[in-house]
Amino acid sequence: LRNFASQMVERHNKPEVEASMNKELLLTPLVIARNKGEKCLIEGSINSVRVSIKVKQADELEIVLVDKFTSFLQQRAEDFFILRRKAVPGYDISFLITNTHCEDMWKHKLV
Repeated sequence: LRNFASQMVERHNKPEVEASMNKELLLTPLVIARNKGEKCLIEGSINSVRVSIKVKQADELEIVLVDKFTSFLQQRAEDFFILRRKAVPGYDISFLITNTHCEDMWKHKLV
Protein backbone atom coordinates (compact mmCIF):
# COMPACT_ATOMS: atom_id res chain seq x y z
CA LEU A 1 0.00 0.00 0.00
CA ARG A 2 1.23 3.46 -0.82
CA ASN A 3 0.06 7.03 -0.79
CA PHE A 4 -1.97 7.85 -3.90
CA ALA A 5 -3.87 11.09 -4.44
CA SER A 6 -7.25 11.11 -6.12
CA GLN A 7 -7.17 11.53 -9.89
CA MET A 8 -10.63 13.10 -9.95
CA VAL A 9 -10.49 15.66 -7.11
CA GLU A 10 -7.48 17.77 -6.32
CA ARG A 11 -5.93 17.46 -2.82
CA HIS A 12 -8.03 14.46 -1.88
CA ASN A 13 -6.69 11.11 -0.79
CA LYS A 14 -9.60 8.71 -0.41
CA PRO A 15 -9.40 4.91 -0.20
CA GLU A 16 -9.92 3.70 -3.76
CA VAL A 17 -11.65 0.54 -2.50
CA GLU A 18 -14.37 2.72 -0.97
CA ALA A 19 -14.53 5.44 -3.63
CA SER A 20 -14.27 3.19 -6.74
CA MET A 21 -13.77 6.24 -8.94
CA ASN A 22 -11.17 4.61 -11.17
CA LYS A 23 -11.52 0.92 -12.03
CA GLU A 24 -7.92 0.55 -13.19
CA LEU A 25 -6.67 1.23 -9.65
CA LEU A 26 -8.67 -1.67 -8.18
CA LEU A 27 -7.36 -5.21 -7.95
CA THR A 28 -9.49 -8.28 -8.60
CA PRO A 29 -11.47 -9.17 -5.46
CA LEU A 30 -10.45 -12.44 -3.83
CA VAL A 31 -12.92 -14.70 -1.98
CA ILE A 32 -11.56 -17.34 0.37
CA ALA A 33 -14.37 -19.68 1.39
CA ARG A 34 -14.44 -22.75 3.56
CA ASN A 35 -18.12 -23.25 2.75
CA LYS A 36 -21.20 -21.15 1.99
CA GLY A 37 -21.46 -19.87 5.57
CA GLU A 38 -17.79 -19.09 6.21
CA LYS A 39 -15.93 -16.83 3.82
CA CYS A 40 -13.59 -13.89 3.56
CA LEU A 41 -13.56 -11.22 0.83
CA ILE A 42 -10.34 -9.30 0.19
CA GLU A 43 -10.61 -6.24 -2.03
CA GLY A 44 -7.41 -4.39 -2.79
CA SER A 45 -6.43 -1.18 -4.50
CA ILE A 46 -3.37 1.02 -4.81
CA ASN A 47 -3.86 2.75 -1.45
CA SER A 48 -6.21 0.56 0.61
CA VAL A 49 -7.44 -2.96 1.34
CA ARG A 50 -10.90 -3.93 2.54
CA VAL A 51 -11.28 -7.29 4.29
CA SER A 52 -14.82 -8.57 4.90
CA ILE A 53 -15.57 -11.66 6.98
CA LYS A 54 -18.68 -13.82 7.18
CA VAL A 55 -18.85 -15.96 10.33
CA LYS A 56 -20.50 -19.38 10.44
CA GLN A 57 -24.02 -19.21 11.88
CA ALA A 58 -25.43 -22.71 12.26
CA ASP A 59 -28.42 -22.09 14.50
CA GLU A 60 -30.58 -19.30 15.90
CA LEU A 61 -28.34 -18.73 18.93
CA GLU A 62 -25.23 -18.23 16.80
CA ILE A 63 -27.10 -15.80 14.55
CA VAL A 64 -28.06 -13.66 17.57
CA LEU A 65 -24.56 -13.87 19.08
CA VAL A 66 -22.81 -12.81 15.85
CA ASP A 67 -25.30 -9.99 15.32
CA LYS A 68 -24.86 -8.64 18.87
CA PHE A 69 -21.07 -8.97 18.76
CA THR A 70 -20.68 -7.23 15.40
CA SER A 71 -23.07 -4.43 16.37
CA PHE A 72 -21.12 -3.98 19.63
CA LEU A 73 -17.87 -3.62 17.68
CA GLN A 74 -19.35 -1.39 14.98
CA GLN A 75 -20.72 1.05 17.57
CA ARG A 76 -17.15 1.47 18.80
CA ALA A 77 -15.57 1.69 15.35
CA GLU A 78 -13.72 4.93 16.13
CA ASP A 79 -11.76 3.09 18.87
CA PHE A 80 -10.80 0.32 16.43
CA PHE A 81 -9.07 2.33 13.71
CA ILE A 82 -9.39 -0.17 10.87
CA LEU A 83 -12.96 -1.33 11.60
CA ARG A 84 -15.69 -0.10 9.27
CA ARG A 85 -18.93 1.06 10.86
CA LYS A 86 -21.01 -0.74 8.22
CA ALA A 87 -20.14 -4.15 6.82
CA VAL A 88 -20.18 -5.02 3.13
CA PRO A 89 -23.58 -6.56 2.18
CA GLY A 90 -23.49 -10.33 2.63
CA TYR A 91 -20.73 -10.21 5.26
CA ASP A 92 -20.78 -9.76 9.04
CA ILE A 93 -17.82 -7.47 9.67
CA SER A 94 -15.45 -5.42 7.52
CA PHE A 95 -12.05 -3.84 8.02
CA LEU A 96 -10.49 -1.06 5.96
CA ILE A 97 -6.70 -0.75 5.99
CA THR A 98 -5.30 2.33 4.28
CA ASN A 99 -1.76 3.44 3.54
CA THR A 100 -1.84 5.80 6.55
CA HIS A 101 -2.58 2.87 8.87
CA CYS A 102 0.50 1.07 7.51
CA GLU A 103 2.63 4.20 7.98
CA ASP A 104 1.42 5.04 11.50
CA MET A 105 1.05 1.57 13.03
CA TRP A 106 3.27 -1.46 13.35
CA LYS A 107 2.49 -3.79 10.48
CA HIS A 108 2.75 -6.98 12.52
CA LYS A 109 0.33 -5.53 15.12
CA LEU A 110 -2.05 -4.32 12.40
CA VAL A 111 -2.68 -7.86 11.18
